[in-house]
Amino acid sequence: MKYRLLIFTIILAFSQIHAQNTPLYIGTYTDGYSEGIYKFDFNLETGALTNLQLAKATENPSFIAYSPNRQFIYAVSESLGGSASSFKIQENGLLKFLNKVSSNGKGPCHISINKKGNKAVISNYGGGTASIYNIARDGKFEDVSQVFEYNITDKVSHAHSAQFFKDELYIADLGMNAVYQYKLKKDTYELETPSIFKTTENPGPRHFALTRNGQYIYIINEYGSSITSVKKTDSDFEQIDYDSTLEDNFEGKNSCADIHLSKNELYLYGSNRGENSIAVFKRNKFDGTIEKIQTMPVHGDWPRNFTLDPSGKFLLVANQKSQNIAVFSINPSTGTLTFLHDVKAPRPVCLLF
Repeated sequence: MKYRLLIFTIILAFSQIHAQNTPLYIGTYTDGYSEGIYKFDFNLETGALTNLQLAKATENPSFIAYSPNRQFIYAVSESLGGSASSFKIQENGLLKFLNKVSSNGKGPCHISINKKGNKAVISNYGGGTASIYNIARDGKFEDVSQVFEYNITDKVSHAHSAQFFKDELYIADLGMNAVYQYKLKKDTYELETPSIFKTTENPGPRHFALTRNGQYIYIINEYGSSITSVKKTDSDFEQIDYDSTLEDNFEGKNSCADIHLSKNELYLYGSNRGENSIAVFKRNKFDGTIEKIQTMPVHGDWPRNFTLDPSGKFLLVANQKSQNIAVFSINPSTGTLTFLHDVKAPRPVCLLF
């Protein structure tokens, strides 16, 4: 009887530990230190990262995204010519290659999947294009369905990120200083708004975060080290705020990278490459404006991408040049960050929960 009880206790303890863990996939640059997409086990209670594994050897998977059912992962590759690959997630968490397509533009840097899981959009930084693909039920890419070309005679486009929202599609173009709005009409996306904000300067919109209702859009500007806050009205868009991500006394060069809202949408986070920090903002839930409340060092160099874990209790930063992932706890009452620990990781540039 005691032996059975001991076995049951061991099994129960193992099950609880396993239940506390969730996979974290890491997109990387494969320049000698890395071989492709990696996987950690992340503890949702403690924030610990353990059991680093190579999930799939593949070239320069610099941005990765889940399918909505979390059965597939999609990765862009900044290889010669540019491509995107689909992978099936196996029972052990490692990835099985499905197929690869041309990204229809040089330097693909971002991929996003719609909520139905049947469309993908790829942003091509070097080519200045955005490409839309249908996705088959088996997770494979089908042929490209639309390619948007943004280069003009006297100006070079750098499409940097895109997101689907219901029947809309938003694309940030760092080169053109614009965020385009498209609407889906008879299975074709048509340009609705040439840019949701207007500027005569050169902020360089890179990534953006939308509230769940789609009413507010927060754009992080790579060149301007700033965040442009935009409100969607019944007929148009209105800029409601513009805030620096840097400390007033910072004097070096800086390039912003990534941006995310907290789970409760009361706080906004943006990464600074140069100041090497996460800028924390408190968000006014009534009018959408933001106020900077903290600058947190990332305990590394060049925070290209960061993410919040599924519980909303932790924020993780991929420090590209120092090759480490830093883990921070999020204060649920204030949204501020506290550094917990970091782990080494080969050339991390994208984190995916």
